[in-house]
Formats: sequence, C-alpha cells, structure tokens
Amino acid sequence: MEPVSYRHLEHLIALKSDPRVFAIMLGGVRVPVQVVEELAAEMTMWSRRGVGIWAVFEGRAFVGITGFMERADGRGIALRFAFSPESRGRGLAREAAGAALRFAHEVAGLPRVIAVAREDNIDSRTVLGAIGMRYCESFRRDGYRMLVFESVSRSAQPGAAGLTAPP
Repeated sequence: MEPVSYRHLEHLIALKSDPRVFAIMLGGVRVPVQVVEELAAEMTMWSRRGVGIWAVFEGRAFVGITGFMERADGRGIALRFAFSPESRGRGLAREAAGAALRFAHEVAGLPRVIAVAREDNIDSRTVLGAIGMRYCESFRRDGYRMLVFESVSRSAQPGAAGLTAPP
C-alpha cells in the first residue's frame, strides 16, 4: 500500500470508471476529470489529517484502493475500499482495510472511524465485520438503507459496547 499520487492516476481512472466497482459507491461511477479532482482532495487529506487513500498492490499489480475520506454529511472520517473484480475473493480488501484501520487508530490517533455500506452490499459488510467494525446506525439515501459501522480506538472506549449487527 502506498499513498495515492498522480502516478496512480491511470489506475484510479480505470477503477473508478468501472461500474462493477463504483456503481454502488457514493457518487457512483466517475469520469476522468472527477478522478483528477478526487485525487487532489485525497492527497490533501494526507497533509491535513494524517490519513488518506492508499493505492493497493499485489506484487506489482494495482488491485484497488483503501483509506479515508471526510464525509460531507458530517458523520466523520470514513474508511473506504474498492477493489477490481479480478482481485476479489482472496482477502485483499479485508487485509488492506484492516491495515488502514489500525493505522488510523495507532499511528494517526483517530479515536473513531466510521464506514458506510449499502444494506444489500454483503461483501463490504463482511469485510467491515471481519476487521472489527460494529454496526451503529442507519439512514436512507436514494431509496437504499445505508448502514453505518464504527471502530472506536481502545483508548477512547472505556468498556463501551456497541451493537454488533444491524436490526
């Protein structure tokens, strides 16, 4: 994993313009100019908050992204991940998202990180549960029920217990 930069632009355009990957992501499939704008914001996030998006590689092959963004709805800093369909089913999303989450708490010092997944996105929900994130609330967006998961650093949760599954 390495922080995204302009040298990853071609990979990011391919990933974010693929409807098999980004059709259910917030904002949907991106056109190249949107990817460029997002990349600038993602690189800025690293300098502003000490976290951001990583390009994920398996060997030398680009397989996806994971990392963090500030949600425009004010819910907080959110974990994101997206992987090429060809790389799925091998635990790469779980491994990369788990490493990103540990970095957020242990290195960047974030006390709370959230993640949002559509209720029908079982793959994302499985990854979030596997890395220890817990369901905490839901909301509706564009006719879909969105589930919010959270991870609270150990130092920020003196004995706190959260819900473990959506109702």
